[in-house]
Amino acid sequence: MTDRPTSARTSLTALQRYARPAITIIASLGAIETAFLTWVELNDRVADICSSGGCDTVLTSPYASPYGVPLPLFGLMAYGVMAIAALIPRHIVATPHRASNAETITSWILVIGGAIMATTSSYLMYILATQLHALCPYCIASALFSCTIFVLALTGRRWDDLGGVSFTLIIVAGVTLTGIFGVFADINPATATTIATTKQDSSSGYTGAPLTRHSDPDSIALAQHLTAIGAQQFGAYWCPHCHTQKELFGIEAFANINYIECDPKGVNPQTEFCRATGIHSYPTWKINDQLHEGIHELTELADLSGYTGGRSFKHTLANTNS
Repeated sequence: MTDRPTSARTSLTALQRYARPAITIIASLGAIETAFLTWVELNDRVADICSSGGCDTVLTSPYASPYGVPLPLFGLMAYGVMAIAALIPRHIVATPHRASNAETITSWILVIGGAIMATTSSYLMYILATQLHALCPYCIASALFSCTIFVLALTGRRWDDLGGVSFTLIIVAGVTLTGIFGVFADINPATATTIATTKQDSSSGYTGAPLTRHSDPDSIALAQHLTAIGAQQFGAYWCPHCHTQKELFGIEAFANINYIECDPKGVNPQTEFCRATGIHSYPTWKINDQLHEGIHELTELADLSGYTGGRSFKHTLANTNS
């Protein structure tokens, strides 16, 4: 008696035979990339992997953390589902009937999941080009991974009703776009609600959320020392990491910091000066003619600037992010 699933498998094209292994490999690569980017965002290490303009703009933008959750984390979960679904081989199921059912179910998971990922990636590429105006290799790679998975999932199986599949995918894409519009409706570089951005008036520009923490005497003394030696902090009003850096100083201390706004839509922007200085990521400190990218603890800034005063700083990254 012929094993129909086995005989059917031998009649598949090379693309159909190797689609699932290819999806597994690509999804695994995507999972590694998004896991890395999630770690980067959660640990404020953007400056360590983005030494030039592009990915730093994206990873510190409001789009990178909808509702405070790193966007790559959603990608990590999606890639994980795709890898698992593609890994389920027919031969691990005891009977041909169950094998056929498993293949059908996982095929639908792959094609629908792939459609959601491809639609989301296409929208994010649109945002990258039209809103952020940045070139992010990590984002482009993830978009290529997502679209390739979708193409492989769609072409890697013989669909009995291709018209029905196409109609389903159109519905899936529409629902996905509706959800995306809802998530990002109030998020754009001009009105970033991730950090409660407000606009003072039409002439002054946009400003980030107000600081909520008060300063201790040593933080104020450090801020005054930094300004006295000509130190500058460069940032953007929408940058959540810049806001964190400000909170480390507190309201009274940060009032003494020489802060340079780099976004042209911010308050008193000095965009050309930022470019001339070589600012590529936010926040960046210029201390003694040296640039230091990323968030720095106040003790680090004290060491970099030669500050010799008291160091009983009340705020640290540990309690600021909690």
